[in-house]
Amino acid sequence: MPPSLPDHEVTYRKARDLILFGELAPGEAVTINGMVERLGTGITPAREAIRRLTAEGALRASDNRRLMVPELTMEQLQELTYARTGIEPQIARLAAVGIEPADIDELEQIDAQVNAALEAGDIKGYLQHNHIFHWTLYAHSEAEILMATAASHWLRVGPSLRCIVKRDKSTPLPDMHQVAIASLRDGDYEAVGEAIHNDILQGHANIAQGLEDKD
Repeated sequence: MPPSLPDHEVTYRKARDLILFGELAPGEAVTINGMVERLGTGITPAREAIRRLTAEGALRASDNRRLMVPELTMEQLQELTYARTGIEPQIARLAAVGIEPADIDELEQIDAQVNAALEAGDIKGYLQHNHIFHWTLYAHSEAEILMATAASHWLRVGPSLRCIVKRDKSTPLPDMHQVAIASLRDGDYEAVGEAIHNDILQGHANIAQGLEDKD
């Protein structure tokens, strides 16, 4: 993280990553003092980080007014499915236009880390490298407005993706990252978008199954 960033921005990004990468799980309570202790920061930056994350929907107040990482409802998951499949495949298509072979090699290396984390049952490692894969690809789109919108969706859905690490590995799913990589090498922009579309559907189907199992 660049050293020139102000303390409140550094704290926000660290707090955001706790949510994105599964260290704060859906349903887990969040307090200012807890964030101060966890991140080794001051009260003011922690309060500002929590305020921003609440405004972005990554945290919300429960019935007893305690802040927590939201647990998705099926209706919210459906909304996020519509939103993500409408935006992220287009970002991927735009990214595919200008991507270089060395960039595709980098994505393949990242996906190997995604798969290794899955095999090891490493929740944080999976969430982290899955995020890196998508955002390394998306960065080539230079679509700042679309990416900012997509980032807000990830904050809402990211923590619930932890269920994928715990899924039954006896029925492995197609690796849509590998499909996207092969399509990038072929220069098939539409197929890249379709692979990302299917990757999102695959992840959300796992989340939906987890929500049904809890009922």
